[in-house]
Formats: sequence, C-alpha cells, structure tokens
Amino acid sequence: MSAEAYGFPVQLRLRTPADYKKVFANPVRSTDKYFTLLAIRNDLDHPRLGLAIAKKNIKKAVTRNLIKRTVRENFRLRQQELINIDIVVLARRDAAAAPPVVLRKSLERHWLKLVNRCDSCS
Repeated sequence: MSAEAYGFPVQLRLRTPADYKKVFANPVRSTDKYFTLLAIRNDLDHPRLGLAIAKKNIKKAVTRNLIKRTVRENFRLRQQELINIDIVVLARRDAAAAPPVVLRKSLERHWLKLVNRCDSCS
C-alpha cells in the first residue's frame, strides 16, 4: 500500500448536517463501554467517518481532542478493511478515563462488527 492509501482526505469525512442526518435516521449500531458507533451503507466506493464527541459526556477539551485523534488515526489505518459505509462515532463517559490503547482495541472490535452487520443490510 502506498502512503496515499492511508491518508485521511476530505472525501473520507462526513461534513454536512445532511450526511449526519442520514446516519442518525436508521443506523446499524455497535455499542460498548467507551463508544457507540452508528453506520449505514453509502453509494460511494469508500467508507466515511464522522465524529460526535459531546461536551456533555467528555468535559475537558483536551480529552475530547485526544479521543478524536485516536478515532481518526484508527479509522485511517483500518479504512482499507472497511466496506462503503458512513460511520458516526459517539464517545461515552468512560472513554474520558480510558488510555488510548484501550480505545484503539475497542474501535477495532467495532469496525469488524459494523462490517459484518452492514454487509447484509442495503
């Protein structure tokens, strides 16, 4: 794989409120102690990622940014294994106290779950 294949360009991001609204409307869910991931199939040939890290759940901006960086980095490294789905990641309160290694392991389980569940949905 080339370095470009592991980038995180604008095409791989959910950017508009309409994009997020589609995912929130009727998603496939994957939840654990740290994250809730919502996903739907898209008509593109690549996955897209959106983040919704609430200030209500994660109080400190430093912690919210650390969680967002961890999620984006993990998605960037795993995007080749994902199918064409739109994913929104919501952080739960326990994610604030968890070390990045635990968050990465949690996300890797979620990616696999979503691929298996969304493979059968249209």
